[in-house]
Amino acid sequence: MIGGPRMPRSCLARLVPERMDPEREKRNGWSNHGILVVAMEDKRLGWPEREMVKHLASKLFGQQAVKEVAHGR
Repeated sequence: MIGGPRMPRSCLARLVPERMDPEREKRNGWSNHGILVVAMEDKRLGWPEREMVKHLASKLFGQQAVKEVAHGR
């Protein structure tokens, strides 16, 4: 056994996806398709930008659903 054990091989290995970089996908979506994906918690946004995004989302998709909070029972 020179060189140690070999990794198992499969013809399906080429179908295993690579790990996705979310920021790269967002950039590509904007550049190639004009699609903007924004997280409200993004630290790069200031208060005015977050409010503008919230207003646009409410106008296009309606108000955000209210999440109920369980009170430790």
